[in-house]
Amino acid sequence: MITLVLEAATYTGSVALLDGARVLGERVVAMRGREHEALMPATAALIEESGLSPARLGRVVCGAGPGSFTSLRIAGGIAKGVAMAASLPLVPVSSLALVVASQPTLAPGRYLAAIDALRGEHYVELYDVAGDGVIRPLASTRLVPSTAVLAVAAEQGARAIGPGQPDHSVEPHARAAARLTNLIDSTPPADLAGWEPAYGRLAEAQVKWEAEHGRPLVTP
Repeated sequence: MITLVLEAATYTGSVALLDGARVLGERVVAMRGREHEALMPATAALIEESGLSPARLGRVVCGAGPGSFTSLRIAGGIAKGVAMAASLPLVPVSSLALVVASQPTLAPGRYLAAIDALRGEHYVELYDVAGDGVIRPLASTRLVPSTAVLAVAAEQGARAIGPGQPDHSVEPHARAAARLTNLIDSTPPADLAGWEPAYGRLAEAQVKWEAEHGRPLVTP
């Protein structure tokens, strides 16, 4: 099955085309500043260069967060647009699982995947990597103080992994979905009309607006 994968939980976005576990092509782009609209052109260019029409895709997989609100919103919008236009299923996959799967060598053991949540906190989730390379979540995503990530990992007998982690600094990448087929194949497709990435928390701009006005911002 040909799969289009998008991931943008951090300030680095990526898109990949997979044929099963084989990577057909990939692109990496910046997700902030004047480059923040580069993911859509990169996706279009990757599909065009592959010689595949959207009709030949079997599904779309999208990193579902948690992570950067704006980056996730862009990737989620592109994924939904492609899925709707080509009548394809959209399957969400945790961006924290993609962190674990993105390490160059997938050694067996426990990993505490961590992504910056800003405001002095990190999103973390515990995973086990079996000897055959199968990646399984062991606990739900939670917020912890950024200064406590290494301690939480030690408590769980795990290695802390993620962007900026001292011993295992790894960015989530779209191509890593090739290592997560067990999770992706067992996840039902999202409802395209209502699905949104798991942002984890409100956008910084919304938080500032609500603090300034003293009331919740009602969005459609």
